[in-house]
Amino acid sequence: MRGTLVAIEGIDGSGKGTQAAMLVDAARAAGRRASLFSFPLYDGNPFSTAVADYLNGAFGTVDEVHPELAGLLYACDRFHARPALEDALGENDLVVCDRFVPSNLAHQGAKLEGEARSKLLAWLLSVEYGEFGLPRPDLVVLLDLELSVARGLVGKKPPRSYTAMVEDIHESAELYLASARAVYRRFAEADPTWRTVAVSGAQGLRDPDEIAADVWTAVSRLLDAS
Repeated sequence: MRGTLVAIEGIDGSGKGTQAAMLVDAARAAGRRASLFSFPLYDGNPFSTAVADYLNGAFGTVDEVHPELAGLLYACDRFHARPALEDALGENDLVVCDRFVPSNLAHQGAKLEGEARSKLLAWLLSVEYGEFGLPRPDLVVLLDLELSVARGLVGKKPPRSYTAMVEDIHESAELYLASARAVYRRFAEADPTWRTVAVSGAQGLRDPDEIAADVWTAVSRLLDAS
């Protein structure tokens, strides 16, 4: 029986890596077999190496690199991981992805508007789920974070393997991040396989354990039903 695939999504600073790891821990504590993938892989494969170059500005700014080209790099990195991902789905009850195909849709779609955006999103879907045959998530959890809070959190991130900069070209473009959040929220409103979990509220940033409890509630229901 195939395991359940869950993607943890959100703009930069929303705590995707933390919550993905906490979700795997919660599943294992509940007696479930669980595995974690984090995209891009940054494992030395040529596609994630090119993604790192892109995020470091080697190919130009966010506005200078066409979203089809940037999106293809991310898609190829996931295609490289597909055999391991399929194996994990066959061996585990739950596979968690810290970023997955929806990240490409939000971050590349944020660069365009109107019909151009719709055309790009359809193309990316045809590449990742169609031509590359990546499995579709059973659940996408959107960690929704106010942009003003996100900007402060990005600067506090620990060092990343792919860059020595405090902010990569995505993180430093505020209008772009706002647009990416808007694309994420549209998907969450339109797709019943998405669940939105608020990361910040009237009192500011929520406690990670509270957020993790909300995520586990959504995921455990899906696991119990499978």
